Formats: sequence, C-alpha cells, structure tokens
Amino acid sequence: MSAGLPILRLGDILLGGLLSDLDDKTALAFTDELTTRIADEGIRGVIVDISRLEIVDSFVARVLMQLAETGRLLGARMIVAGMRPAVALTLTELGLQLPGVRTALNAEQAMEQLGWRRPAEETSHDS
Repeated sequence: MSAGLPILRLGDILLGGLLSDLDDKTALAFTDELTTRIADEGIRGVIVDISRLEIVDSFVARVLMQLAETGRLLGARMIVAGMRPAVALTLTELGLQLPGVRTALNAEQAMEQLGWRRPAEETSHDS
C-alpha cells in the first residue's frame, strides 16, 4: 500500500484511519489509494476514522471534502468517524465546513449508517 496507512475492506465498505502526524504527501497518497479501490473493487461506502487527529487544518479539511466528492462521483458514500470535540470546535471557529461529508461519533455508528449490521447472536441449540 502506497499511503502507509491501513485500509481494511469489510464487504463493500472500506475502513481507513488517519494518523496524528499526517503530512500532505501521505494524505494525498491515502486519497489516491481510496479512490482507486472504490473504482476497482465496487466499493459503496468509505469510513475514514480521524479519532487520532488532534488537529484538522484547512488542507486536511479540503482533502476530506475532495475525497467525499470523488467517492460520490464513483458511487460511494464517505463517512468521517471519530472526530474529537476539540477538532469540531476548531473547524467551527475557523468557519471550515465539510459539505458532502457525513459524520459519525465512531466507526461502529458509521458502519450502521452504511447499512452494516452486526450478526444477531446465535442462540445455543441442544442437539
């Protein structure tokens, strides 16, 4: 993987995470890999976990917006999960909006938004 960031596939959903020391080169490589995989693998949903990011600057915000728009054009929905309260406050204070980017408190809620359901617990059967 070129981005050096893990991207897991769960059915037709990709789950990736951004690290706290995200630089421009890594962010762009991550975007390139995600969009390529969306197209090549018929992905319908992408979850980007940003819970490790303590700061989201205008560059990262722009990358997330572009990724969401590109994914939408390729037929996939993107959800940003795990935004810290301080990050949300900073985005608001700076007037940075993420149009087209859905959010969830955590990856599990993002999976639910994309229609992923946990298998029901199996009941024990006496044989």
